[in-house]
Amino acid sequence: MLFNKINLVAGLFDNYPLGTRLGVGTDSSFWVGSFGGVRDGVAVLTKAQLFANIGKPVDGVRPLVRIPICQITFVAE
Repeated sequence: MLFNKINLVAGLFDNYPLGTRLGVGTDSSFWVGSFGGVRDGVAVLTKAQLFANIGKPVDGVRPLVRIPICQITFVAE
């Protein structure tokens, strides 16, 4: 059976209201910020900061971050 990848990803974010503080994992790091929505194949976080997988900050806080859906490995509140 084939699954629509867009519907699966939309389900990851479906229960979070806008502004919810989330951790969004990528390959070797994760972003922590406020949920801003999903649009055109990217998840949007506001006031987000990038962390290495060991938990140390990589950079300062950014006002807006767009993370391509295909790079997301986990979403956690």
